[in-house]
Order: sequence, then C-alpha cells, then structure tokens
Amino acid sequence: MRDGSLDRFLRVFGIIACLLGPAFAQSLPKGLTDQDFAPVNEAEAQLGRLLFYDPILSGNKTVACATCHHPDFGTSDGVSLSIGDGGIGLGPDRRIDPDNPPEQRIPRNSPALFNLGAREFTVMFHDGRLEADPNHPGGLRSPLDADMMQGFASVLSAQTMFPVLSRDEMAGSYDENEIGRAVRQGLVTGDGGAWDLLSRRVGEIDTYAVLFAQIYPHIETGADIAFTDISNAIAAFIEIEWRSDTAPFDAMLRGETTLDGAAQRGLELFYGDAGCARCHSGPFLTDHAFHAMGAPQIGPGKAATFEDHQRDDGRFRVTGQRSDRYAFRTPSLRNVTLTAPYGHAGAHKDLASFIAAHADPKAALETYDPTQAVLVDPVDADFAVMRDPEQRRQIADAVTTDAVALSKADIAALVAFLETLTDPIAIEGRMGVPDSVPSRLKVP
Repeated sequence: MRDGSLDRFLRVFGIIACLLGPAFAQSLPKGLTDQDFAPVNEAEAQLGRLLFYDPILSGNKTVACATCHHPDFGTSDGVSLSIGDGGIGLGPDRRIDPDNPPEQRIPRNSPALFNLGAREFTVMFHDGRLEADPNHPGGLRSPLDADMMQGFASVLSAQTMFPVLSRDEMAGSYDENEIGRAVRQGLVTGDGGAWDLLSRRVGEIDTYAVLFAQIYPHIETGADIAFTDISNAIAAFIEIEWRSDTAPFDAMLRGETTLDGAAQRGLELFYGDAGCARCHSGPFLTDHAFHAMGAPQIGPGKAATFEDHQRDDGRFRVTGQRSDRYAFRTPSLRNVTLTAPYGHAGAHKDLASFIAAHADPKAALETYDPTQAVLVDPVDADFAVMRDPEQRRQIADAVTTDAVALSKADIAALVAFLETLTDPIAIEGRMGVPDSVPSRLKVP
C-alpha cells in the first residue's frame, strides 16, 4: 500500500462500516498492489505489441488479435458476435467480405482483456476450457491435452494462441491457406503443424528475427522462434497495456477518496441487497467461477461438426456435468461500461437493460428484445433459440438464483457505481497502437 495511505484507508473503511454495517464492510475487496501482478519485461512487451497488431498470425494475413480486441472498443469489438476471417472494417462498422464470406460468425462475444496478467486469473474463455493445472503437461489443461506444447509462460500466453487455430477467427478455411489446411487435418503442434507454420512466417521477417534474438537467449536466428515465444511476447504486452488498477474504485479502496451520490448508492446495492458481489467478488469483481444466469442465446451457438443446433451449453461442453449446462464464467467488471455488448453471446447492447434482465433472467428470457443485439449482417436464424419456447425454458430452468427486485433508480445507481470501475490509464493504454508492423500488413 502506498506511503501514508493506510491511515486514510482505515478512516474511510471505518466510516463505511459505521454507515452500512459490518456485513457490508466485510464484502469490500482489498486494494490491488504490484504483488497481484506478475513482473513483465518491457522489451518483451514491446515485441508483443507488434505481434498483437500484426495480421501475419492469421491464415489469410487479414486478421490480427486487435481486430476483435481493439482499444477503441474497450479491448473488445463493440459487436455481439465477431466476424474474424472474412470480414472488412473494424468494430460495429465491420462487414462481411462479399469475396470471401466466413462460414459463420464467431459464436461467443469477444471478451475484454483487462487484468488478464494478474496472478489470480488462471481460467480462460467463457467456458473455462483452458486452465492452469500443475497435473497436466506444461501446467495447463486444455482441449489439446497431451498434445499441448510446453513453454507457455502463463495461462494467458496459451490463451492468446488458440484463436489462430479457429477457422472463423483467424485461420481461415482449408482451401484458402496452409494454416487452414493444417488445422483441418488436425496438425497443430510439431513440424508442419499450424503453430510451426506461423512461427516460420514470423521468423522469415528480418525485423522480428532480430527482435526475438535480442530478447530471448535461446534464439539466434528466425528459424529458432517457437510459437510459445510468440505467445509469451503477446501475453507480456497484454499484461502491461491493459493492467487496470487506477480507477476511482481503486482510489476508494486505497482510502484516497470516497464515492458519493448515485455511485455510493450503487456501491451499497452492489455489496448489499442487489447481491452482485456474490459472484462479482474480489478486487477484479469476479469469482472466476461458472454460473447459469439465463443470458439470451443468439447466433450460431456452440456445436461440434456432427451436431446440428444453435444452443450453447457453456461449461457443460468442458465438464460433461449436467449441472454445468448453460453456465458461463463470471466476467470481471473492470471498465465494464465500455465493453458492450454484454453476455456470453453479447445479446444486450445496453448495460442498464442487461442489469435489469440479469436481476430476473427467467422473466427476461420471455421478453427479450432482439434489437438489443449488435450483429454484423444479421440473419433470421440468429434468433432461432429465442423463438423456441422449449429452448428458452431449458435455459431458464438452469438458473438457480432468485430474482432480485430492482427499481429504475436502483439500476441507474448500479450503473453509476460501475462507472467508477473505468480506468483512464488502462483505457488509453501504456504503449498504444503502432503505426506499422514488421510484416508491412495493414494495422487494424
């Protein structure tokens, strides 16, 4: 804790405790410190910055990590379901390329990247299919299991590299490029696998070969670059660029300021009667667990190639446990007012409307307004699940929490509190968007 701030913190904390009672005060998280984050090599992060914005890592060399995770849209892309490969433009202005249309939209909303380098973030993706686990090869449990490469510096590093294997995110189709073909054939790791082919691409660019050799002692030439080196650099960039611990909420936790008005009322509701903190707990406002909260299902859903449906079973697809059906990971709420649309499928573009639906999801499923979605070139089939009474019932039946009565004033107060989680430093970014990248491809 910063010098001189401990007394201020205790004084403010004591005031809150007296006003709101001990149960509320005990719910407040501790303030974040450097100990909550792993140290990062800045030179490595600078290299990762170039790779993050470079389309060289996509099969058709048209999509970068930043295409779906751009700082202009709160490190997401401002739409319900992204268009990766086969899209033109950025954010809500992105459209399907008529000369190379994708087979389908990406089935889940693009998550924000804030604080993913913090030590407590050990589970990734909406369904948690990638997780730190010392009992698995390389310390990671993933869909690749024993085939997972070793050498990822963190679970974040491993996470950054799965989109390059997705046909609709970055790889492209098998008939378009060598990366798409390798993925279609199940060749991911090893010589000639998708990750190896991408590493060779990067290593053949002189600027990258020099930068990697300067940062990693085991690399002498571009041919020595492994895919884990690429992913480790990208993770280092994300860790620095979007660390978020300087919002007004953080200043309040450190005893440097207090909240007032609607924001204070929203804080009281959040940690009190509204029950938000039961799941959105801790300094990052997430319990990192999985809950069935009845979020509307729109878009293509999550199905295997042999399946024909548009539902998304969430965590169930990872664990096979029926109790996990329609359960998704609790998202962190850092900078949440800037990361719309909301829900695993991005079914709500308005935060107040999403909070109202979240408070009584069973009722909200029956009255869902499709105009709340922000879909690129929407089609009628996008709302097939929401038009099906039986599927809506199944989603509603999975919800185990009780409805919470919230007035319009309550919801406005909660939004005011959530605005205190907006961090101007994290939103601006510490390194920014590069003007160009070593591949000379177009920066998103």
